[in-house]
Amino acid sequence: MSRLVVVSNRVADPRKPAAGGLAVAVGESLQQTGGLWFGWSGTVIPDGPTGEGELRKHQAGKVTLATLDLSREDHDSYYMGYSNDVLWPVFHNRLDLAHFEAGFIGGYRRVNQLFARKLLPLLKDDDVIWVHDYHLIPLAAELRAMGCKQRIGFFLHIPLPPQIIIAAVPQHEWLMRSLFAYDLIGFQARQDVEHFEHYVVNEAHGECVGDHLYRAYGQTVSCNAFPIGIDVDEFAVLGQTKESRDMYETMTREYSSRRLMLGIDRLDYSKGIPQRVRAFRELLANYPENRRSATLIQIASPTRETVDAYSDIRRELESLCGAINGDYGELDWMPVRYIHRMVARRRVPGLCRASSIGLVTPLRDGMNLVAKEYVAAQDPGNPGVLVLSRFAGAAEQLKDALLVNPYDTHGTAEIMQQALRMPLEERRARHAKLLACVREQDVHWWRRSFLDALREAASER
Repeated sequence: MSRLVVVSNRVADPRKPAAGGLAVAVGESLQQTGGLWFGWSGTVIPDGPTGEGELRKHQAGKVTLATLDLSREDHDSYYMGYSNDVLWPVFHNRLDLAHFEAGFIGGYRRVNQLFARKLLPLLKDDDVIWVHDYHLIPLAAELRAMGCKQRIGFFLHIPLPPQIIIAAVPQHEWLMRSLFAYDLIGFQARQDVEHFEHYVVNEAHGECVGDHLYRAYGQTVSCNAFPIGIDVDEFAVLGQTKESRDMYETMTREYSSRRLMLGIDRLDYSKGIPQRVRAFRELLANYPENRRSATLIQIASPTRETVDAYSDIRRELESLCGAINGDYGELDWMPVRYIHRMVARRRVPGLCRASSIGLVTPLRDGMNLVAKEYVAAQDPGNPGVLVLSRFAGAAEQLKDALLVNPYDTHGTAEIMQQALRMPLEERRARHAKLLACVREQDVHWWRRSFLDALREAASER
């Protein structure tokens, strides 16, 4: 069996459940084949030389973790600069928040070359290489330039924007050309594949030459949608922990006379949190029966707080929540409970189960696994209702959620009211279909589907 080599910006110990979705997804294969996981260590060397980094290796069971330090200049241009100040906003359709500084792309390519140079000697002839996310788009091209012949697949965890948005990125042709060095490109949603096809045909003057095959720049690549899922059984086990049960009991006791509406997000401008809070305000204004009855719990965990766009959204959200509580709150009822910190993962299933409404309303999202976790956490006999943005990748699968346009404040408030009034029979029917979908296309299905497609694509190539 071929060894799996995973490459991502950050590396996690796959033996630890708290390591995150990617670790859960690839951990099983890595453990089976004695794989390698390669990426940045998370350490920044203030005076380190650019384009260099010390390689460190250690074992995590059968998995070898190989990490590199980055110099301050490389980190600032590759990670903070091109990855998060250019690609992240552009790929989420926020050109207005992108900073196209000339030096960023040089650092981005320099770090990808560093990764390729340090990874190549660690590879075996029959390795299967799986590269993850927008930080490492050109990695395969750099590896191929150094003589790498192994099978290489790429998965983009964030959405791919329309052709006209991609074309706004300086040197976008170089970026998109780099994708053709892979054997397989995986996206979260079919819409992302359509955006890729439109770029290939209209911008790169290429063509679709077969089932999921695209040719441009003198190369052919396979491309398809592989929607990522969650580990449903692992999440169910998490829901039986003491922390989760305690959270559920506390919330149901403290809010015994309230209907809880729950949002769990990173405090990111792509998540649509201010728009959600405005819709909740309109719900209270238009449907007074929800006053003293409905409570919005909004958890917005900190992220990139030194960046102006994130500090701005925090101030906006705090102002909105304070205004709603001031206008509608009572001595024994606050409409909005806003929490700006992380909530322990072991408490999340209990919190989801205690909530009547799950609000997952990003302005744009690659997938959004919170939506799937909310479904998995529910009591099938008395489930809550998932309100989901049509602009989340999960909307392509979770069609039995109540889909909303988060930009439409009035429409979202109307859907919130529909969710609050939904009869038990309809809630059960919708939840059963949602849970079946979440189970059928779980994280293990995602991993198997991608790796099987990669082996097939490499043989065709």
